[in-house]
Amino acid sequence: MANFKEIVTKAVIGKGKKTLVNNYEFSTEEVPNTILGCWIINHNFRGMKKGELIGVEGDYDVNVWYSYDNDTKTTVSIEKFHYSENMKVNLKEDNNLTNNSEIIVRSLKQPTVTDVEIKNGKVNITVEKELGIEIVGDTKVRVSIEDEMEDYDIIESVNDDETIEKEIEEEVKENYI
Repeated sequence: MANFKEIVTKAVIGKGKKTLVNNYEFSTEEVPNTILGCWIINHNFRGMKKGELIGVEGDYDVNVWYSYDNDTKTTVSIEKFHYSENMKVNLKEDNNLTNNSEIIVRSLKQPTVTDVEIKNGKVNITVEKELGIEIVGDTKVRVSIEDEMEDYDIIESVNDDETIEKEIEEEVKENYI
């Protein structure tokens, strides 16, 4: 008959991913004629517990390369955009989100500009990203143990009586005196 022991350990107690789409209005110094390129760099983010939700706050730099002055000149404008998202991550079994829970956020798909257009002299961009969230917390694991399992092996004595007598005979010098 097997017995069970419960072990308390840290494990992933909740996991999920979400694709997020944000729209931004980008201001440029000159009135753009044509968008020549648009890319995102320096994506930074962190996750935190917000009640029963997981909050993710982050930012990134959006670079817009455009032509202006009747397509005779080009320049690149850079603007930093911030975002804040609250998400409900389902927890496994009877686990709870606590202040001791560790929130791990990963960028599964880096922020990418999916649409860009010039409207009323401003640049409108659409950014898509996918975030993965893992919640690590304390949980219990049940393991089966054998009833008569001996934790220690028996160690045989190295020096038995015969060995000790033989060592004494070899060490004693009869012609000592």
